[in-house]
Amino acid sequence: MKIKNIMASAFLLLLALEGNAQVQKQNKADKEYAHLAYIDAIDTYEKVANKGYKNEEMFQRLGNAYYFNGELVKAVKWYNELFEMNKNQEPEYLYRYAQSLKAVGEYAKADEILKAFHNKIATDQRGILFENNKNYLEQINLNSGRFEITDAGINSTQTDYGSTFLDNKLVFASARDTGGIARKKFKWTNKSFTNLYRAELNSDGTVGKPERFEKKINSKFNESTPVFTKDGKTMYFTRNNFLGGKRKRDDQRNTLLKLYKAELVNGKWTNITELPFNSDQYSTAHPALSVDEKKLFFASDMPGTLGQSDLYSVTINGDNTFGKPENLGAGINTEGRETFPFVSADNELFFASDGRPGLGGLDVYVFKINSDGTFSAVQNVGAPVNGKQDDFAFIIDNKSRKGFFSSNREGGVGNDDIYKFTETRKLTCGQTLSGTIADSENNAPIDNAKVVLLDAEFKQIDEVTTNSEGTYNFNVECNKTYHVRTIKENYETKEVPVTTKETAGKTEEAIPLEKRIKPIDVGTDLAKTLNIPIIYFDLDKATITKQATFELEKIIAVMQQYPKMKIDVRSHTDSRQTAQYNMDLSNRRAKSTIAWLVKNGINKNRLTGKGYGESQLVNQCADNVPCTEKEHQLNRRSEFIIVSME
Repeated sequence: MKIKNIMASAFLLLLALEGNAQVQKQNKADKEYAHLAYIDAIDTYEKVANKGYKNEEMFQRLGNAYYFNGELVKAVKWYNELFEMNKNQEPEYLYRYAQSLKAVGEYAKADEILKAFHNKIATDQRGILFENNKNYLEQINLNSGRFEITDAGINSTQTDYGSTFLDNKLVFASARDTGGIARKKFKWTNKSFTNLYRAELNSDGTVGKPERFEKKINSKFNESTPVFTKDGKTMYFTRNNFLGGKRKRDDQRNTLLKLYKAELVNGKWTNITELPFNSDQYSTAHPALSVDEKKLFFASDMPGTLGQSDLYSVTINGDNTFGKPENLGAGINTEGRETFPFVSADNELFFASDGRPGLGGLDVYVFKINSDGTFSAVQNVGAPVNGKQDDFAFIIDNKSRKGFFSSNREGGVGNDDIYKFTETRKLTCGQTLSGTIADSENNAPIDNAKVVLLDAEFKQIDEVTTNSEGTYNFNVECNKTYHVRTIKENYETKEVPVTTKETAGKTEEAIPLEKRIKPIDVGTDLAKTLNIPIIYFDLDKATITKQATFELEKIIAVMQQYPKMKIDVRSHTDSRQTAQYNMDLSNRRAKSTIAWLVKNGINKNRLTGKGYGESQLVNQCADNVPCTEKEHQLNRRSEFIIVSME
């Protein structure tokens, strides 16, 4: 008994020591996590978690550590553990979980999580975009298949990304081994810092052997994402907060990113200066120049940012000073990450975002910068540029339609790789404009109707004939105004304006047609037959208005066509005011209508009529029943009932 008790105590002691060691390891990982050393934290957390130790905060941080490093497939495992342990998480974890699920192709489950995310925080633009674009996969599919892609041929086993054009060269960032024995590493990724490299763009489409960019530009910290002016004499680039041999940090002791400018003097890059809107307390990164080189676009998390990082623009003044940075706004930026802008010669701005409905991780999107400075609708460029992982840093030559982008997709050489592509078809936001042509009286579909599509200036674009179900279809562009004209024998020709939606998909426009020849007989209400909704009178008056004369001319025309026709004019009001007041008012209006018809040539012997006040309401809008103005209007009507045809 004594021996068993000793063994049991020893066993419990071992468990306690092991548990204490795990807590100590987690505390160590927490400190590493807080200092952005995510890879070190991952190693520590996983050792603890793989021993079966469960802790909600640990799973949050372990999932985040992989998520923030773009390793979404690995993030799924730990977010799964987190949500199995406690489904009631903060909204941001729901969003990260959904993004990670897309990386393993679980789009249906990701959409369920995104729905829960939107329900939890209805004001978040990411959830709103999802809610308004639930067919986003269909829209992305319409934009896909336009690129032929292949490895750029310059990738290393390290990180390579963020390329740009400089004459006939490609300049990019790389963490490849440069031959030094001691290599500094970036704590966030535990990989070498990136420097700029360049490689020749050969005429056969291949890329030459990379060589390091000038030593004056490269430092012992990160350099990336340069952009050059057209004359090749000025460059803007991203670097950690390091200049003149001095490294600066924010209040949390982190060295953030800044934008720098350099000039080419006598064939050498020199005069490196940081841009005046930089700060030690926030990051600015990934510059892009407008077509006229009067604006610089960039990504930042500066105060006023809507999400984790936003796209900004700043004016470059003629004296080489800069204006005040302006956020591109909620039409472009979300609560997620918007980053890596690039402006093509066609004035299209490509960027990467994880805040919009996409295929997973960062996707590449594009919008047009209009001549008035406004932006067109944002579109996903589609697969195969976009995939389940992070895809970003898209650049394109508008003449050759060739370009490069970066990705951490499976099958790559290193962590991030550069891919080259040829665009085989330009992106035009496509819409299907469709609808049904039907009889306005019985809603029966009308076949063999001619449907003509016209542009905003009424120039014919296309023409189709409705099928047996009365439907028509046109392939059109997004966010444009068209006119649809419908022609059918024995029906009135009708033309309606249609403005298509801003994103790829469908715009539907049903068109009811009215018969040109309408049967009439005793009991027919000519107001309905001739589409006379009401006879207009001024408030509390019975004087015929100009609007009413147009409607009454229709009655005269029919009565002249049928000289023996007799009409009973019946005037009705809504329930507002007293019943007696409404009765008197409707009587005066009926008499006024008859008097106008007589004055304009109709024999008074062919006309009878009276007012009915509010006694024959067509809906529930009686006294003290709350109704809209539109509902009350249905009761304010005039009827012209045929009482005799002979």
